[in-house]
Amino acid sequence: MRAAWYESNGEANDVMHVGERPTPQAGAGEVRVKLHTSGVNPSDVKSRRARPLGSPYIIPHSDGAGVIDQVGAGVPASRMGERVWTWNAQWQRPDGTAAEYVVLPSAMAAHLPDNTSFEAGACMGIPGLTALQAVRLAGDVKGKQVLVTGASSAVGHYITQMLVQAGAEVLGTVGSEAKAAHARAAGASHTLRYKNGHTVDEVKTLTHGKGVDVVIDMDFSTTAAWLAQGVLKHHGQLVCYGSNPPPDISIAFRAMLFGSFNLKFFLVYDLLPADREVCVQTLNTMLSEGRLQHTLLPSFTLDQVVQAHELVEAGQSIGNVVLSMAH
Repeated sequence: MRAAWYESNGEANDVMHVGERPTPQAGAGEVRVKLHTSGVNPSDVKSRRARPLGSPYIIPHSDGAGVIDQVGAGVPASRMGERVWTWNAQWQRPDGTAAEYVVLPSAMAAHLPDNTSFEAGACMGIPGLTALQAVRLAGDVKGKQVLVTGASSAVGHYITQMLVQAGAEVLGTVGSEAKAAHARAAGASHTLRYKNGHTVDEVKTLTHGKGVDVVIDMDFSTTAAWLAQGVLKHHGQLVCYGSNPPPDISIAFRAMLFGSFNLKFFLVYDLLPADREVCVQTLNTMLSEGRLQHTLLPSFTLDQVVQAHELVEAGQSIGNVVLSMAH
């Protein structure tokens, strides 16, 4: 099969290879997916640059979508020909979705509703599941004000839609007018330009000095300082799924304590099985009902994997980056 892979950490143009690799075969409890698409996420870029490989090579990308074309022992034959999307394909294992085929445990190939494209399916594993779990952890948000950091990002765009559908008023941080328009199209009531340094003051104005009920956060390195400045109301909660460097972040304990804040952190790769099951089922229901907007950039080919990684790395694009496999 054709695939992309790297054998050492580094810049995409220096370490990425595209060529032939052995076609995998499904073992017991596994399915083989003939991939139509492969999602490229910031975590894939960070892994290529710095995460120790743990094996002689890495075929990158955890997310993808395609059709099951082979089942192993113990897997119902009825899964043959099923449209599916994948999660965690390259988490703690070398073989991801930047290839014509991927073999996975059967549960890691989730049913893809007929009304959902393979391109959109390749956005569910990390962006979709992260967004849904963040909103689930936020609890009942009906009538509440929620600050979404990075509201125009791949994850933030889904978070904004889900919150609005749950009855929340969304305040979203963005980096440009184009990104502000993107967040508003997803339902954000207010967009705040975080680069101007006035986000906390703007939040206080919009919340009459009380702060928001909930913060759903992609960058705790920035937001940790905001918590001590009144961005979150008394007994409010923060749900965090990521951060930019530095990895060790100071927090103002007294502000946390006297604010009675509730801080929740989660890693989408490491959801508890019960949470994962609920998220997959709920996400598929939302897809089946057509309740999610997908913003997809023009697809890259497998041979353009370097350019796809570089686009994600630049962080300026609006929408999800997807590879399309030619069959």
